[in-house]
Amino acid sequence: MSNRKYFGTDGIRGKVGEMPITPDFVLKLGWAAGKVLARHGSKKIIIGKDTRISGYMLESALEAGLSAAGLSASFTGPMPTPAVAYLTRTFRAEAGIVISASHNPFEDNGIKFFSSEGTKLPDEVEEAIELEMEKPLTCVDSAALGRASRIVDAAGRYIEFCKGTFPSELSLNGLKIVVDCANGATYHIAPNVLRELGATVISFGIQPDGVNINKECGATDVRALQKRVVEEQADVGLAFDGDGDRVIMVDHLGNKVDGDQILYIIAREGLRQGQLRGGVVGTLMSNMGLELALKQLGIPFARAKVGDRYVLEKLQEKNWRLGAENSGHVILLDKTTTGDGIVAGLQVLTAMARNHMTLHDLCSGMKLLPQILVNVRFSGSGDPLESAEVKAVTAEVEQALAGRGRVLLRKSGTEPLIRVMVEGEDETQVTALAHRIADAVKAA
Repeated sequence: MSNRKYFGTDGIRGKVGEMPITPDFVLKLGWAAGKVLARHGSKKIIIGKDTRISGYMLESALEAGLSAAGLSASFTGPMPTPAVAYLTRTFRAEAGIVISASHNPFEDNGIKFFSSEGTKLPDEVEEAIELEMEKPLTCVDSAALGRASRIVDAAGRYIEFCKGTFPSELSLNGLKIVVDCANGATYHIAPNVLRELGATVISFGIQPDGVNINKECGATDVRALQKRVVEEQADVGLAFDGDGDRVIMVDHLGNKVDGDQILYIIAREGLRQGQLRGGVVGTLMSNMGLELALKQLGIPFARAKVGDRYVLEKLQEKNWRLGAENSGHVILLDKTTTGDGIVAGLQVLTAMARNHMTLHDLCSGMKLLPQILVNVRFSGSGDPLESAEVKAVTAEVEQALAGRGRVLLRKSGTEPLIRVMVEGEDETQVTALAHRIADAVKAA
């Protein structure tokens, strides 16, 4: 990994009003990105955002910076992250920019870039942008300034794209689906996609007000969806996060179906249809139950570091097409270039429709092992993971699991957290062991 100053694993992210998510920084970022990206020809950048109130301020700042560098901005308005990747490709733009902090609360925001191919920017381009940030901001001649425009039919184009990933011979007729759009970027997209494919749709989390994104709803909190699916006696529920690149599902009994289970269902269906090329990529957080279930099907499995960009790297390295994080980021390279919650959800609905099976039954071939995750906040400059005490306790816990479980300690890429994960066969034992390590991390 390079020593980049601003770019993290998923673009640039932080609290609005604090460095680097300030109007002056984002103005300069727009200019620096413009200088680096203007080398290709079309001089057009697509800018999308989620529903956070700060999106207005940040898109204006980006547009001013890009214009000063001689690039034109085309705004999509609130649009899922994967939609911006798709539109960047179809409009042959220099790049796409998404203003979003994904699943974080509304006080945070972020800037994420896509290349002209709709993929994450290569490290060297991010590094070139950071280098440009060190230079004084200049302005091109008036005649060469960029313009701003709006893409009027952005939502309609993306809805058609999503529908195109669902087999034309099938429909969702007869399925009652509850959709939770997290008051985020899918609010005007996901319900329409499902309705147009024939489903009866009940939707909530579709009234964004700038501050309610991800609040007690969406992929990071499916309790409201679980309750609603059972109340409505629906067949299935889908929950997206604020920017629409993740999906978590709920079966007709109200059970949560996570990214690991979704990955298993899509992989098995791909195998049945003879469409699975190679194996499947998960992450260090993927449940051991997924690994065992795939092994039974004879599907190769590889783990990447946590973060969808690492899943993508591993897929490209192995020339495979299917990968996911258990948080619901599912990457289907035969369908699109980045994690897409709506497209992933549609692949599971395809398996339900094709096999006339419930989501509950589709999950039955895979048994999730108890996996306990404890987040420990830390401050200061020290690294708790380097502590001798933490290492000693971790070694004891691994011994106690006796090869029938896993321990994983890692720093969050987006928050000052140490994530402690313990997995094994016995939930009570696993919980106690996870808290034992968490206590050691707190004391470090």
